[in-house]
Amino acid sequence: MNEKARILHVIKTLKTVYGDAHIALKSKDPFQLLVSVILSAQCTDVRVNKVTPFLFEQFPDVRSMSEAPIEELEELIRSTGFFRNKAKNIKAASQIIIERFNGDLPLTMEEMITIPGVGRKTANIMLYNAFGVTAGIAVDTHVKRLARRLGMTSETDPNKIERDLMAIVPQKDWGKITYVLINHGRQICKARKPLCNKCPVQDACPSAKQFI
Repeated sequence: MNEKARILHVIKTLKTVYGDAHIALKSKDPFQLLVSVILSAQCTDVRVNKVTPFLFEQFPDVRSMSEAPIEELEELIRSTGFFRNKAKNIKAASQIIIERFNGDLPLTMEEMITIPGVGRKTANIMLYNAFGVTAGIAVDTHVKRLARRLGMTSETDPNKIERDLMAIVPQKDWGKITYVLINHGRQICKARKPLCNKCPVQDACPSAKQFI
């Protein structure tokens, strides 16, 4: 099995195992999803999902969020960590969405990354989950770790990892592969002690021997 065939085998197998993989953040519309994704930085999805119902009860849409007192925002999101910077970005993002995009989120990567608090990872998550647009592959800590362990890349920079993944993962799977790898990372390929003996792609993983 050559390298490309090996990687495609890994992708196909993991897609079969984690066929229902999807984003864990809860939201009612694209704007609420954006806020949730910004809050998820250095924070668990479980924690974000506990915070956002109270946040969105007070500030449910882009207009109300843009006018929210920054101190009140900070207090509502405090438990997600880095709350001052997140509150600043959420308020600034809301204002930019109103001023530059007439209150609607843009549909392109180029425009999405002009919003405060939005880099390529967040933009990819938003475009795929809110609008069904696959502009790239969202690379979080799980995706970074698994892509390297599975021999899909040797890079450490998320943008370079994304580039390498886009070159080997079929475009139709770009949006889905993030959540497939996240699920595998949480359940089997854990950071400190991966459960290689339970891994469905152990036979095709170049890193398995070092953990067994």
